[in-house]
Amino acid sequence: MERRQPVTLGIDLAASARRTAVCRMVWGPGRAVTAEFEVPDGERELSAFVRTADKTGLDCPLGWSSDFVATVLAHHRGARLPPPVRFAQRADGRPGLDALRFRLTDDLTWKATSMRPPLSVSTDLLGVVALRAAYLLDEMAATGVAVPRDGSGPVAEVYPAAALRRWGIRLTRSYKSATPEARALREHVVGAIEAGLQTSLSEPVRERCVDSHDHLDAVICALVARAVHIGDTVWPGTAEEREAARREGSPVCLRILSVRRVIVWSFFVSQRL
Repeated sequence: MERRQPVTLGIDLAASARRTAVCRMVWGPGRAVTAEFEVPDGERELSAFVRTADKTGLDCPLGWSSDFVATVLAHHRGARLPPPVRFAQRADGRPGLDALRFRLTDDLTWKATSMRPPLSVSTDLLGVVALRAAYLLDEMAATGVAVPRDGSGPVAEVYPAAALRRWGIRLTRSYKSATPEARALREHVVGAIEAGLQTSLSEPVRERCVDSHDHLDAVICALVARAVHIGDTVWPGTAEEREAARREGSPVCLRILSVRRVIVWSFFVSQRL
């Protein structure tokens, strides 16, 4: 009996279906895999896509800071607000991030990668996307599929910029705009991924990733989902981190390895027309 090939899904979630990019990869041991970009149409279809995959990487926070939730709830009830707090200071003495604006996982990722702080899910426009993610998880739960927010279930939260940093692909500027400079950076990222995997992407997929940061992030999410599926990630280490991940969500942290080692098998990507 032929063994079913593993499938990973990468979703760059946006506030609307029009801007959401989905990449589906099918993996085979020791041989090429195929990938295709899907066109989603609402939470129900996204939920159906996720159910076809062994692991899905979702570029969106899966929850809000517990301190933020407690503060909003106290305000809603007319109770005294809990005092504002910050996470533990960095090794260099700088204070940790504001716990009202950022989750524990945001603070840990910021400290581990030496990047600038991620967007705040409670005070930036990212919160709109997180609301959509919450409804997506709710849609899946309604069909009997539990989705833990810590990445242990069918969906793992992905932070593409941090993944690139862990792969050694370091960028000095953002690749998420329509400028020629950003396009050149996307081309650089694609080339670096190809070099790490020791293979070339198909020209249609390569062009889509260079043209659109949404599609590039979807590919990165699908690759990270594969890394989670084969165990090449680091999980929350302490009881506090595990509890926070369960409530707030947590982007999986790749081990500090090359793209080739993380993904294990080389792959060829082709776009379904």
